[in-house]
Amino acid sequence: MRRGILLYGPPAAGKDTITTALTELDARYVPFLRLKVGTGKTEGYRMGTPEQLAGLETRGDVIYRNDRYGNIYVVDRPGLDQAMEGSRTPVVHLGQMAGMEQVTAFFPAHWARVLLWCSRETTARRSPQRGDTDTAARLAAWDATQADLAAHPRAQWELRVDTDATAPREAAQRIDDIVRTMSPRS
Repeated sequence: MRRGILLYGPPAAGKDTITTALTELDARYVPFLRLKVGTGKTEGYRMGTPEQLAGLETRGDVIYRNDRYGNIYVVDRPGLDQAMEGSRTPVVHLGQMAGMEQVTAFFPAHWARVLLWCSRETTARRSPQRGDTDTAARLAAWDATQADLAAHPRAQWELRVDTDATAPREAAQRIDDIVRTMSPRS
């Protein structure tokens, strides 16, 4: 069965940094580039059009969609299929429990669910350091993520990582250990 990693957490919790550490650890780990319809940052996304989104929706290929920061972000079936080609393991970044639930329910794979957490103060510090120009919106998203997590007390995680106290390479190694025990590598 195919495998994937779901990294859940607030803005600036380290999803990009830990994904980079995973790709350095094993080339089979690949960042999943969500489809983004909108403006702003393009790095780390597959930029799309409203027409592309409408086509995906018509075909039932939108697994999860969220609207944030004035943009639309999509986890889509064709994108995940492509990311898993050649025994690759995509790393999907999510900040909403609804996304975690929908991806695991509607895209069959062995999913390692990882909660990455950092303090609100850390998000406030890291956000401008990584080039965000909307730190206030990132802090509002941190608050929303904390409320979302509190509303799902029974959420199950294969791993929880406090990125205030855990180095990215250590977190990546711990995630890799989990993935290896879920399903043997070829």
